[in-house]
Amino acid sequence: MFKKILIVAGCLLLAACGQSATTGKTVISGDAGNGLTVTLASADGVMRDGKNEFTITFADSSGKPVDVGATAVNFHMPAMGTMPVMNDAATLTTSGTPGVYNGTVKLQMAGDWKTQIIYEGAAGKGRANLPIAAQ
Repeated sequence: MFKKILIVAGCLLLAACGQSATTGKTVISGDAGNGLTVTLASADGVMRDGKNEFTITFADSSGKPVDVGATAVNFHMPAMGTMPVMNDAATLTTSGTPGVYNGTVKLQMAGDWKTQIIYEGAAGKGRANLPIAAQ
């Protein structure tokens, strides 16, 4: 019986270690400076008009998550015609994995947005500007 418990525990540990740090499907990924890649992911790989839940993951060249310290995310849409510029700041919380942040944002409308991501901490200072199309 004890042997079966050890085997099950070992399988669960291997399964947990083999999971990707990015939660959900990738919306966009790009260079974050300092040799890091940042990935924005949502449950279905899409951002939409209205409330969105997502994860932001910073990873090194091997794909290992890297704790970058303080992080902020803003969704920016420039002024168009009579429509003013829009900035929708995301609320971020840390996850159980260093370098992975959970976020929520309410996008004001569908369309082309620039995801502005900044960080500062042990990994240095960095910035990414990633385009997304919200549905």
